[in-house]
Amino acid sequence: MNTETALNTQEMVDNKSLAAVRVPLSVVVITKNEEANIEDCLRSVHGWADEIVVVDDESTDSTMELARQYTDRIFRRKMENEGIHRNWAYAQARNEWVLSLDADEYVSGELREEIREGLKSTPYHAFSIPLRNYIGDYWVKHSGWYPAGKLRLFMKSRFKYEEVEVHPRVFLDGETGHLTKDIVHKGYPDFEHFLASLNRQTTLEARKWIQTGRRMSLGKAVWRTLDRFPRVWIGKKGYKDGFIGFMIAFFASLYQIMSYAKYWEMKQRKG
Repeated sequence: MNTETALNTQEMVDNKSLAAVRVPLSVVVITKNEEANIEDCLRSVHGWADEIVVVDDESTDSTMELARQYTDRIFRRKMENEGIHRNWAYAQARNEWVLSLDADEYVSGELREEIREGLKSTPYHAFSIPLRNYIGDYWVKHSGWYPAGKLRLFMKSRFKYEEVEVHPRVFLDGETGHLTKDIVHKGYPDFEHFLASLNRQTTLEARKWIQTGRRMSLGKAVWRTLDRFPRVWIGKKGYKDGFIGFMIAFFASLYQIMSYAKYWEMKQRKG
């Protein structure tokens, strides 16, 4: 990770100096085998957030040992269903306001200050936050990946995820505000990890279609496959991201036909 995406020493010092004026906020972090990233994540919120909650999906590396250096609010729980798992994790928070992070994400110094100011007095019940996504050291600024704000800061009594395995929808009882500074996401060290994620997500997508009784056809799958590439490459200006943008558009297209292939296979086995 280059210097633009790394936490600098000054931010760590600033976090320590803010310990006396903590924000009434619970940061909930979902983890699984994230020893390479967990410290950057927790360091970015340690000292200024009132509480850090880590929910670990049975890691087999040193994730939990590293997390204990920053919080004693650590829970070990297997993720069988993403929506249920996340809702359970947020319920462990002691504060009403929750900031949701994955272990391969961290809060930028600018976002920290924006959150501190935003929660002082607000008419909103949740905030969307831009995600600054990286593939390797490359910040993907187009292809529909940025700013692509997501609801990550919310009042837990008014927020809930749909309880499905993949891509759960958000249900919010209230009004949404929009922050402008970034959560930095280091999710894909390389294309191998990107492709592994796509393989895992398409399996869950196909399973969701089966479980919810959704009907998919080869014709619809082919149409989606052909539609996604130009939508990302041209419509979302993926061409501005060069070869990486081309691969993102290609993978977006591949996602559709792979999901259908697995759905078709699951139906055959079920029959």
